[in-house]
Amino acid sequence: MSDFPVTIHHNPACGTSRNTLAMIRAAGYEPTVVEYVRAGWTRPQLEGLLAAMGARARDILRDKGTPAAELGLLDPDAGDDRILDAMVAHPILVNRPIVVTPKGVKLCRPSETVLDLLERRPASFTKEDGEVVRL
Repeated sequence: MSDFPVTIHHNPACGTSRNTLAMIRAAGYEPTVVEYVRAGWTRPQLEGLLAAMGARARDILRDKGTPAAELGLLDPDAGDDRILDAMVAHPILVNRPIVVTPKGVKLCRPSETVLDLLERRPASFTKEDGEVVRL
C-alpha cells in the first residue's frame, strides 16, 4: 500500500477514464478503483467530492449518453439539490473520471489532468487512440 493513496471513480466504458487509470498505473501507483456506475453514489459522498473540488453539481454533470436532458437537468433553473438527487438515482449522470489524492480532487478531463494530482509521472504515456502525452 502506497503512502500516497490514489482513488479513481472510474467507468470502464469510458476511454478518458481508461486512459486516466492507465496513466496512474504507468506512474507506479495501484489506485483504489471505484466503478461508480455499479457501486452508485451517496449524496454525502458527492457533496464531499464537490466540496473538495470547489465545484457545484452542474460542474460534474454529464449530459452525453445520459438521461440528463429528459430529466430536465440541463435547464439552467435545475438546482444543485435536484441534480444531486438525480445523480444518486442515476450514477451515470456523474462525469468521469474523478480522482482523489493527497494533492486534491479533480474531474480529470482531459486524462492528463491527473498528472497534477500525482507525486510522480510516468516516463512516457500513449493514449488508447495513439496520442502521445507530453509529460
